[in-house]
Amino acid sequence: MSSAKDFLELIQKSRKGKFKIYIGMSAGVGKSFRMLQEAHSLLRNGIDVKIGYIETHGREETEALVEGLPQIERKSVFYKGKNLEEMDLQAIINEHPEVVLVDELAHTNVEGSKNKKRWQDVLEILDNGINVISAMNIQHIESLNEEVKKITGVEVTERVPDKILALADEVVNIDLTADELLTRLKEGKIYKKEKIQTALSNFFQSGHILQLRELALKEVATHVERKVETEIKTENFKPVKFLACISSNEKIAKTIIRKTARLASYYNSPWTVLYIQKPSENPEKIALDKQRYLINNFNLAQELGAKVVRIKESSVHNGILEYVIAHNITTVCIGKPHASFWQRMSGYSWIYTLMNRLNERQIDIIILS
Repeated sequence: MSSAKDFLELIQKSRKGKFKIYIGMSAGVGKSFRMLQEAHSLLRNGIDVKIGYIETHGREETEALVEGLPQIERKSVFYKGKNLEEMDLQAIINEHPEVVLVDELAHTNVEGSKNKKRWQDVLEILDNGINVISAMNIQHIESLNEEVKKITGVEVTERVPDKILALADEVVNIDLTADELLTRLKEGKIYKKEKIQTALSNFFQSGHILQLRELALKEVATHVERKVETEIKTENFKPVKFLACISSNEKIAKTIIRKTARLASYYNSPWTVLYIQKPSENPEKIALDKQRYLINNFNLAQELGAKVVRIKESSVHNGILEYVIAHNITTVCIGKPHASFWQRMSGYSWIYTLMNRLNERQIDIIILS
């Protein structure tokens, strides 16, 4: 969970406007509620925070949190015979608070406004050195439009380009289980009583919610991964990259491939299977059944998501080391050598040399049994 303290530190580090987005799988998960809670926390920390635009949807819990927070007055716009309230972009820029809350990022502004979309207003606010906390639902992300349509049967017209999410300094998922969300709906905490049944039979079907929840979780995970890759460039940090080293031994190779696949999946990291083909194992000399086993293991590795590399090299440890250095591998996985292997001095020196060289470069080695 991202705390108000983390965002406070971000604000203090830079004069350029910082951008935080609360994202959720649907209306009613508590995005506006969390924005307001954070605003109260920032206010207690002496930060000049103001509401630029908040949408309470008449929800009592949310409305209660608006109390005590300074607001920038909305502007009244006369459109098609009606008086509508819109966020006052110029007033926010003029008042220049340290932090401004801007809800409903995907909102389309009234015709005649300076910008067509609220996300464009937000970009302008950030350019003026004002920090922004905003919120949106997963179905409003441009690239997910088709997927959301398949899930819900509804085409969402108000959309936010993916680049806006990529610009955010923090993206926080407000997550609830499908049961918790449906309970909130039935208790009248999301819509008024007359709307509940329609919502239950349309958008708020349990199957829809589960799929939208998965989309939201994936989106935020991807955002975090991207930030790690682009922003953490210190010498001490290297994204985990696994290298599974296999021989022509069918069973040991299969075990190494499967276990490395699980490790790579756990760390959500890329991985490679490396086979060093010594002169004694060239296709003319190696037995046909061994060739078949090797090909089967290469196929298994590819099915499990690995990149497969075959290198011709008489020295196994040199072949592994050269690949490790050239491709910034962080973790090398090898099989546990069998007894006869240890008994042969040449075998022992091979693994001993490899472990020493990897240790010098602070590369982890995992021996898989």
